[in-house]
Amino acid sequence: MKFDTIAAISTAFGTAGISVIRITGENSISEFNKIFKGRNLNKVSSHTLHYGHILNVNGSILDEVMVAVLKAPKTFTAEDMVEVSTHGGILITQKVLERILSLDIRLAEPGEFSQRAYLNGRIDLVEAESIMDLIHAKSEQALKIANLGVQKETSRLIRNLRSKLLTIIAQIEVNIDYPEYDDAVVMNKEIIEPKTIELIKEIDLLLVESHKNQLIREGVKTVIIGKPNVGKSSLLNALLDEEKAIVTEIEGTTRDTIEAYINISGVTLKLIDTAGIRETVDIVERIGVDRSMKALHEAELVLLVLDQSKALTKEDKELLELTKDKKRIIIANKSDLPKALSMEEGMLISTITKSGLKELEKAILKLLSLEDIGQRDFNYLSNIRHIMKVKEAKESLENVLKSIALNMPVDVYAIDLTSAWRALGEILGENYEGDLLTELFSKFCLGK
Repeated sequence: MKFDTIAAISTAFGTAGISVIRITGENSISEFNKIFKGRNLNKVSSHTLHYGHILNVNGSILDEVMVAVLKAPKTFTAEDMVEVSTHGGILITQKVLERILSLDIRLAEPGEFSQRAYLNGRIDLVEAESIMDLIHAKSEQALKIANLGVQKETSRLIRNLRSKLLTIIAQIEVNIDYPEYDDAVVMNKEIIEPKTIELIKEIDLLLVESHKNQLIREGVKTVIIGKPNVGKSSLLNALLDEEKAIVTEIEGTTRDTIEAYINISGVTLKLIDTAGIRETVDIVERIGVDRSMKALHEAELVLLVLDQSKALTKEDKELLELTKDKKRIIIANKSDLPKALSMEEGMLISTITKSGLKELEKAILKLLSLEDIGQRDFNYLSNIRHIMKVKEAKESLENVLKSIALNMPVDVYAIDLTSAWRALGEILGENYEGDLLTELFSKFCLGK
């Protein structure tokens, strides 16, 4: 597959020691050679580095550079590539890029380098997406997950499932198309049913572990909720060990949601401190309460804060009822004060003395089933697109079991088995439509 020649700045745009401009395409070396003063790049060996200068249109020197020449097919895009290391000033980098684009080279679209690598068979779609995960990783564990994707380990999980499906489908097709083959295994429901059940079990395990990976990769949306003046903002500050939120004795001090990130043993929590939930006639406070309710609805983890120095109020009871179906931890704050609250569940803490905070962190990891994060196998999915496709494959396999229960013909099973196989293939980028690919890669960095 041949494409035109493209270029883009691959390093962060700003002042630095160097900036790197990447060029890829069939004519990348010959085109760049037109403005390079140094060795004739058309005659150098692949994967070599060369010193020289970039020339202006009038022949004067624009910049002193180091140029890496990388020849197909052993490059990131599987095309000829040139990587130019210029001085890292904003203006000089822009000028060098403009000079390169004055040739028969156009500016790359976001993600176009990775898209070419995928389209040229250099990487699959899981690897491509893992590259961006590697760049945006917020923790060491998220970095490990991304690296497994880049190293093809995650892809092997999907290929293994597809291989098992393909074996069943192929045997069914042989029975249908070549019934005269006496040595072919006759695929009936007694053989297909246990194989399908086993595949569903594998997928169920994959989904459970992948959900944990998703939490590690993306962070856990965690809302701190409670009525006014129970210590929500104090809890946020205590967990962060900084004065992020304003704390006063006045009820309703927090008028809007406040967001911050905290890392607990490798798990990132996106903490959202909310306005105290109560009935109010104050228009501004009402807006804050509405936003708190929205944050509660979207939260993956709820930290419900109560004041243990006071008996349960109507607002407390309403919040307990409102959050009963959410993944939550009930926190009885102000343990440094006399106790007035009787609780069957929950954790006792004090944001003043910091007592109970370590136990709270352990409870959060346990509730998320991530207390063993140091020893866990990270080789599962983490991308929501991948997870949804696995769920789609599982649904197709469940349809196979329904067809078996209805005693449908064997060739009907093959339809749903093939659908499951194709859904898993879309994770890797097989049978993926062009428009969807364009949308996916448009989310990548420019120059990547």
